[in-house]
Amino acid sequence: MSVLSIRTLFIEGGAFGMTILTIEFILLILAAWKAPAWVKEIGLLALMTGAFWTMLGLYQMSDVLGEIGDVSTAILASGFKVAMISALYGGIIYIVSLVMRIIQKPRI
Repeated sequence: MSVLSIRTLFIEGGAFGMTILTIEFILLILAAWKAPAWVKEIGLLALMTGAFWTMLGLYQMSDVLGEIGDVSTAILASGFKVAMISALYGGIIYIVSLVMRIIQKPRI
């Protein structure tokens, strides 16, 4: 089992997609402070962006698998693991947005 750093996960998840998700996370933090009504929408955007990049990664993986042919299950599992990084990051951002919304709700 290898030790994964945030930087390694960021690069393995796809630098462009993970950068977009990080920008959305920064926008979420700013929205919680300046425009609380946008917190839910930015969280949903991050969730869908993560899902999109995961599907794109799975598409690229299936394209390569079609060219290669016979692939071991260990390599296939590694590909799925890498493809899921952006979905997990988007999901974490969405969970943070839900927590922010709960905190911002007016008290009864």
